[in-house]
Amino acid sequence: MDKLYLAHSYFKRHKYEECVDQCTQLLDKNPLDQAAWILKMRALTEQVYVDDLENLDEGIADATLDDESIAQIPRPGTSLRATANATRSGPTQGMRPPSHDGRILTGVVRPYTRAPKTGSIEQALKTPRTAHSSRPLTTAAGMRSRIGTSSIMTEAGGPFIQLSKLNFAKYAAQPSVGKPLFEYIYYCENDIQRALEFAVQGTQKSNFKDWWWKLQLGRCYLRIGLLRDAEQQLRSSLRDTPSIIALLMLARVYTRMDQPLTAIQVCQSGMEYFPKETALRVEIARFNRINYACKFSLK
Repeated sequence: MDKLYLAHSYFKRHKYEECVDQCTQLLDKNPLDQAAWILKMRALTEQVYVDDLENLDEGIADATLDDESIAQIPRPGTSLRATANATRSGPTQGMRPPSHDGRILTGVVRPYTRAPKTGSIEQALKTPRTAHSSRPLTTAAGMRSRIGTSSIMTEAGGPFIQLSKLNFAKYAAQPSVGKPLFEYIYYCENDIQRALEFAVQGTQKSNFKDWWWKLQLGRCYLRIGLLRDAEQQLRSSLRDTPSIIALLMLARVYTRMDQPLTAIQVCQSGMEYFPKETALRVEIARFNRINYACKFSLK
């Protein structure tokens, strides 16, 4: 049986690991087999696909730039506690305390200079960290990090695609290749910056007339916290072609902006195009429940 036909059969039956194995064998024989390359990208994407609409975690901008947080440390000269603390005996701010190994702290943390010298490899493996930072992972960051590294584990010699060597303008001009490639970059590699750059190239190559690329631009902007840019791209996508996913995503944008009534209006306007769509009705009921309007949610 033809291996490409068998790989398509595995993909349709949601047996993605077997599909990846068949495509890998084809690519070992012919690395320029574009059909096997695209099919393997789609299979890897389906393995790690997570619905963005069901992920209610805050974005990077919301986590780092919280406008509603209260400063825990008073400004200099505005609190009486500073005077009381200054009278205590002990080292002042002008003294540089030494580290546990006798080295004077310079104020600059160098790699491995503040790491504990004791412990075992088991203790180091238990500490959740990323490849780019020694900061412990949160739940959402840990999930996205595992999603981003899962595609690397499929290749013994390294990643499946070297993103740094890709010509985005070339692949963006080919919708049959560019769209699966974008989903691979977004979901498998979890590289939002490159995915956004690729979506910009795809929008330009389509003369700003492809609603799908505008939708992906809005998805990337929403992920990084640029809500106004996401709103603009999603509304432009809806003007070209109304779609359920764009309506739901735009409603989530207004939810992040703390505008639930506008989000309800977006879903109600979508009911004119999709009058029997369950997802829109569920979204309206969810917003009404948030607004404590239970009598409307039960309809």
